[in-house]
Amino acid sequence: MTGRRRYDDPCGIARALDAVGERWALLVVRELLFGPKRFAALSRGLPGMSQNVLSQRLRDLEEGGIVHRRTLGPPASTRVYELTPRGRELEPVLLALAEWGRKSPLGAHDTEMSVDAMMLALRTTFDPTAAHGLDVRVALRFDDDLFVAEIRSGHLHIARADEPVRADATFDTDVATLRSLVFGRSSLPANPPFLQGAPDLAARFLACFSGPQPAAPADTSH
Repeated sequence: MTGRRRYDDPCGIARALDAVGERWALLVVRELLFGPKRFAALSRGLPGMSQNVLSQRLRDLEEGGIVHRRTLGPPASTRVYELTPRGRELEPVLLALAEWGRKSPLGAHDTEMSVDAMMLALRTTFDPTAAHGLDVRVALRFDDDLFVAEIRSGHLHIARADEPVRADATFDTDVATLRSLVFGRSSLPANPPFLQGAPDLAARFLACFSGPQPAAPADTSH
């Protein structure tokens, strides 16, 4: 990380920010939580970030031992970026930040959430009480991105899938539509073209997530 400004503070928080405190760095980590990605896929998930800045952040994260590059074997034979074991240790940090951030007012945005950000939002807002008694496997397809979400015994597991999987219900949609169904509490229409499988299980799956939390009122007692 030669040339970067450092806090010169022995506190663990300061040392952590030396590694991932630069603008966009943690969002790059977010995009890699569910598995390796090519540079172009990372860029699509972070449309507000220039490719030059993305290249620099990837170099910074590589130097910090948080991200590394590898080449996939044939037939792909393409270079991808993925988290190192040290990088994966940031997962609970990002989940805690996402939970904390949900309490901030949600204003207007020019861009939609990335697919990986939406998957992280599902993990953050999962309500085990609402999932009581539900065992379901749901496939979530967004163009070239495919994820499998499983709810078993009150626990949610989400993973990226490389090929089609058997599921109780399959959503073939976009992030805006899924976000509206999950957090906007839009009703699942009858025979929606983006859903295959059991609509009753799909509806129960959508109801297992809580909406954005209102911001805490300001303390005016002083």
